[in-house]
Amino acid sequence: MRIFSKGKLAICMLILLLAIGFMVPERKVIPVQGATSADWNKRTFWFAPWGASGVHKGIDIFAKMNTPVIASTNMLVVYTGNIKRGGNIVIALGPKWRLHYFAHLNKPITQVGDILATGEVLGYLGDTGNAKGKPSHLHYSIFSLIPYIGRIDFSQQGYKKAFYLDPGDYLTG
Repeated sequence: MRIFSKGKLAICMLILLLAIGFMVPERKVIPVQGATSADWNKRTFWFAPWGASGVHKGIDIFAKMNTPVIASTNMLVVYTGNIKRGGNIVIALGPKWRLHYFAHLNKPITQVGDILATGEVLGYLGDTGNAKGKPSHLHYSIFSLIPYIGRIDFSQQGYKKAFYLDPGDYLTG
């Protein structure tokens, strides 16, 4: 005798999986070794206009070339590669179903499937992508897979703001 149908079982499993994602501990550190909140401009998150992307969906943490970039929390690496604007990037899934995006790396050293503890090195700071020729920095964004409805505003691309967290507030709050 079945207690749950396949559909109900799938829904229960999804709810359990979501709950587990919210229970994973979230110890946070600034993702550039040795950096402090003085190493980024607090007013650049969601600043517009910001080039081809319209708004700046993260913060830029400045440091010397090849400074270690570290996991800002416990995370699972889901993508490493090179894209036009971001250059060498790493995307990792952290607690609360948030994707952490690390861009402009000189050299990523992680692979898809790596599990990183808070503070573990994932690459080295650089100036790749559209940061070429600019001071070396890490572009750091946090994208939530579950939208925060209260964060929607009516500025440029405001509906997207429901999916992005201000990394400066996240790291210092």
